[in-house]
Amino acid sequence: MTTIIAFILVFGLLVFVHELGHLIFAKRAGMLAREFAIGFGPKIFSWMKNETLYTIRLLPIGGYVRVAGEDPEIVELKPGHHIGLEFNDKQEVTKIIVNNKSKHPYARVIEVESADLDHSLLIYGYEIGEEERLSFPVHEKAMYVMDETETQIAPYNRQFASKNKRQRAMQLFAGPMMNFLLALVLFFILALIQGVPADNAAVGTVQDGSAAQEAGIQSGDEITAIDGTPVQTWEEFTTIVRENPERELEATIVRDGAEQQLLMTPALVENGDQQIGQIGVTLAMEKSFLGAIPYTFQQTWEFGTMIITNLGQLITGQLSINALSGPVGIYDATDQVVKTGLINLIQWTALLSVNLGIVNLVPLPALDGGRLLFIGVEALRGKPVEPQKEAVVHFIGFALLMLLMIVVTWNDIQRLFL
Repeated sequence: MTTIIAFILVFGLLVFVHELGHLIFAKRAGMLAREFAIGFGPKIFSWMKNETLYTIRLLPIGGYVRVAGEDPEIVELKPGHHIGLEFNDKQEVTKIIVNNKSKHPYARVIEVESADLDHSLLIYGYEIGEEERLSFPVHEKAMYVMDETETQIAPYNRQFASKNKRQRAMQLFAGPMMNFLLALVLFFILALIQGVPADNAAVGTVQDGSAAQEAGIQSGDEITAIDGTPVQTWEEFTTIVRENPERELEATIVRDGAEQQLLMTPALVENGDQQIGQIGVTLAMEKSFLGAIPYTFQQTWEFGTMIITNLGQLITGQLSINALSGPVGIYDATDQVVKTGLINLIQWTALLSVNLGIVNLVPLPALDGGRLLFIGVEALRGKPVEPQKEAVVHFIGFALLMLLMIVVTWNDIQRLFL
């Protein structure tokens, strides 16, 4: 039960923060955000606030912000179509009732001659059986009613395509950006809780029964040299230890301001196809508010670099598709992390957040990076790609991503249960 709760919280936080970025910058640019969704598939529950429908959906495989102009919900009103109109006190159309007009006895029924719900916001038509041509101004927030479902119209200036390249690019980039910001916040919290790694080769903890304990090394000792070779950083110290399994080394340490020499013999440890030395110590951590700031950026950068490297290896074939994990694999990994404590869970969440931000910037159709690529092409060509062609590319890309998700999920299930 603990794992389920942790998975829901981690997944929900990552997707919520990502989509919140898209939502904030859509609204800042004046776009009409029709829906803010966590998950895909059937709705579990939903609520409406400030023009946006907020939904929680069944399948935990992502989320989305649906912006006006990117959906076909409002069907064009064609000549000869009979529709019902409801008005406000200023005689502006507030509801356009496409069918089931009998359920709206106070609606004024007209025959459409033409309609423009994007620019002029006017409907032209005739009273049934009359020949006088009438015009009806439409309120910019009028509702389009189909099968008793109301959808707010979106004048062109509220649509994604109406905004300049900078606004559209920022709305797309905002999701990954928020994931990077979340990772920074989580790493900062970690730094405040557990401290930041010491600059020198200072010992934090010593494992019981380890080579370090047998040699007399204690927590707080600073290692300054190995076999007479000066040691200034933890990386220099661990490199020497790893390269000398089962070989006696003389460690020069500083304890309580006094220098001492201790003899230690790193244990032989199998690491894949390698044999390395290990003495059973960890690096000391120091509590520092100011030191936590560069640490957060360093950790985010290091995790990001690792993820980009792995993506590159996946593209070049150095890693197989079996190295990928979907929701099932992430759930299993979360289960393992939860057992190790809150600190590791926070770090795991930060790693996933960086991963989500980077993967979404990959220039593949249907991802944020793919859509940013189209804006880049538009900047180079001086004109946008035809919306129908771009929509087809993104649809195909989304279908391929769903297929990949199915394959990855099946691989996860095989690893865990078969």
